[in-house]
Amino acid sequence: MMESQQIAILEAFDAARAARPRLPAIDIAERLSISEGELQAARLGRDVWTLPLAPKDLAARLPQLGRVKALTRSRLAVLEQTGDYPELNGGPQTGLLLDPGGLDLRLLYSHWHWACLIRDPVPTGNETAQWRWSLQVFNQHGCAIHKSFALENPLPRHWGALAALGTMDTPAFTQCVPRLKRALPAAPTLASEWAAMRDVHQFFALLQRHHLERLEANQLMEGRFTRSLPVDALESLLTKASQRTLPLMLFVASPGCVQIRTGTLPEPQRAHGWLNLFGEQFTLHLNDTAIDQVWQVSKPNRDGGVTSVEAFDAEGTLVLQMYAQRQEGSIERWEWRQLLDELGSQEAVA
Repeated sequence: MMESQQIAILEAFDAARAARPRLPAIDIAERLSISEGELQAARLGRDVWTLPLAPKDLAARLPQLGRVKALTRSRLAVLEQTGDYPELNGGPQTGLLLDPGGLDLRLLYSHWHWACLIRDPVPTGNETAQWRWSLQVFNQHGCAIHKSFALENPLPRHWGALAALGTMDTPAFTQCVPRLKRALPAAPTLASEWAAMRDVHQFFALLQRHHLERLEANQLMEGRFTRSLPVDALESLLTKASQRTLPLMLFVASPGCVQIRTGTLPEPQRAHGWLNLFGEQFTLHLNDTAIDQVWQVSKPNRDGGVTSVEAFDAEGTLVLQMYAQRQEGSIERWEWRQLLDELGSQEAVA
């Protein structure tokens, strides 16, 4: 990054934060037509430091951070949860932070390009400066993969240990190329292979064998294993699940992280065009007015099958995925299937 460009970004950043101290960095970056990663990299040496750790080594330090707000976002959904990270499991390419009901994440290290420690001033009205510390990870295009915001005061010592590792190493980002739409490909054996699944995790291999995107597979299997839903079905589903205290699993995925919230839901609230769930330990923000397609998807397994509801943006990227809460090896909740059947009946009447 050229020095003149860095200065211009910093001046624009400072002006935006002076006008609106709590304005998210991603909103400032969008105003400047740069990635969020580029925005934060311009602050290197002032309030941002590069963490020169391999992805798995960095992930192994997450459980040491104490109580945090963990945040993962897709294009149109933001999931925030407060809690403590569980111990890291998994292999060299994939990390597992398993805590259903708490911080529950799947990490894809191949997308982890730049990790940094960020210090942001907290607006208090007092002359004494207070700081909000966060650990943030970005992919090669400067898109945020996952963020951890410290919540404890005083700051746990492991944050200081991370700060001691900080460097001025500048990341190199590449421009994200939009997906090119193509005609729906033929997959003559897709239906038989789909029907033969005995575990939902076999679905990813199924997509890879047929060189399909998730949305394409849904479209090819419409009427057999999938059903297109109206885009306003999400609000209806979330509202009825809340009213019936039906526990759901909400999946929000960035390019290198899947964050899962499991449990009952508060009543959805609409504000500034977004649909919001404000729970005690979590918040979901959903820009459902920009969602392009919603699908009900059934996958066979050894326990009678599972059903998800999946929302996609106009580029075909998965925004939000929902399942009924269930234990591995148990049958899917009949209340969830009943709710989806009711939705189908309402759609037929309409």
